[in-house]
Amino acid sequence: MKKISALILALVMVVSASLSVSAQEPADPLASWRPAFDPSGAQFTYILSNVSHPAIDGIGVGFRIRDKVWERSEGRLYVDFRPLAQLGGERDVLQKLRLGAVQGMMSSSVAAANLSDQLGVVNLPFVVDTFDKLDKFRDTPELWEPFRDSALRQGVMVADITGYGPYGWATTTPVRSLEEAARVNFRIAEAPVNTDIYRAWGLRFTVMPWPDVPQALQTGVINGLDHTPIVCSLTRKFEIAKSFTEVNYAQGLFVHLINKRWFDRLPADLQEILLETIAEESAGSRDATRRQHEEQIAAAKAAGVEFYSLSDEERARLIELAAPVFERWGARMGADYLEKVRTTLEP
Repeated sequence: MKKISALILALVMVVSASLSVSAQEPADPLASWRPAFDPSGAQFTYILSNVSHPAIDGIGVGFRIRDKVWERSEGRLYVDFRPLAQLGGERDVLQKLRLGAVQGMMSSSVAAANLSDQLGVVNLPFVVDTFDKLDKFRDTPELWEPFRDSALRQGVMVADITGYGPYGWATTTPVRSLEEAARVNFRIAEAPVNTDIYRAWGLRFTVMPWPDVPQALQTGVINGLDHTPIVCSLTRKFEIAKSFTEVNYAQGLFVHLINKRWFDRLPADLQEILLETIAEESAGSRDATRRQHEEQIAAAKAAGVEFYSLSDEERARLIELAAPVFERWGARMGADYLEKVRTTLEP
């Protein structure tokens, strides 16, 4: 009887441990975004990649594009949207996009600049730095069209843009001045424009793929992020970096890129459906991002995150220090184009 009791007790312990492990396993983060239709019968599939979380409206729009394209094409074209870096980091996916292994990518604007120098214009400091300037940039053909067409020689077309709010500094200690900023090691994206900006500003930085950020922040390899309140809030970076400095030097954007060779092989009616849907949903998402920015700042403040702003003098100092960046990138993307963007967007 003692042996039987021991066996029963051991069995109960194993089952309990198994149930405990199962309870701790994370749920499928994309479960609520699964399609309400069976895409297996689609004639054409458009694989669309992104590295971050669809709770960010500028990313979640990918699922709305998926559903509307499916409805409008009557099941002929399936937008297979893959967020959360399912297909790899941005540099890897950009290479797959060029080769046609991936047909589409909602790339961060900082990474998209690796395709074309002109795509970097939106990352330059204090150029497209407000929501209103972003709308004006998108709606002004002489600004938008050179941007849109700049990656065609790489075999990639720009369909549209969505956003994730204005950039600032999320840090583990308060940054209320440039002197305090100089003590921080900021993570920046794998983008040449950002590297030049931080060198010009004289700030410490580490270039790092986005999937590597959580561990680096937790272990103290970095103690600051060059990013936006929306992203830091929804991806839980504010749990560690509990201070945010609203530098507001650029709008974070996702650039919707499409492999041109794949697109040209689509039937004309599906080309039209895809581009019209992307344009409509992207415009709606840009409006939603304004609201989400305010909502996530309020949520972060309620959770104890402190927000700071640089003085007007220090903001002017950042603009002054960035002068060599404008000179260098003006030469690369076209000085006339850069000047047209800057003067057109001035209030």
